[in-house]
Amino acid sequence: MLLWGLKTEAAFDLWSLEHLANGIAMAAAAQFILRSLVKNKIPEAQRVFFSLTLVIAAALFWENAEHYIEAGLLSGAWGERVTFWFAGIEHWTNRLLGDNLMIFFGWLIYTKKPRFAFAAKLFSTVWLLLHILVFPDSMYLQRLISP
Repeated sequence: MLLWGLKTEAAFDLWSLEHLANGIAMAAAAQFILRSLVKNKIPEAQRVFFSLTLVIAAALFWENAEHYIEAGLLSGAWGERVTFWFAGIEHWTNRLLGDNLMIFFGWLIYTKKPRFAFAAKLFSTVWLLLHILVFPDSMYLQRLISP
């Protein structure tokens, strides 16, 4: 296992940057949801706990779904294309530790500097569009910069 490299071998990769930005964006969304639902009727400590719980639960849900997509669960031509785009199954340290740690750090950044939310959302959107519409697979850029 490597600390940095392709997602199939390492705990962290270039997508870790997107996970950090996504953590900030998810924290902003969680805060919006909580404000809409509870309208400041719960103490701040509970709001922070619920916000973190929503973000981590969403991240773990995605990592679970992503695992099955990478493994080829989707059928048909589109399913094969999506599985190809994912470029292999993530190493367990990347899926369970690296990605979720970056999501947590993104959440933590948002709690200290909520003004970063717009920039994080913009970065994440551009990142996803570039990787989905331009690059042939999710690890293309990582392979370009890896030795």
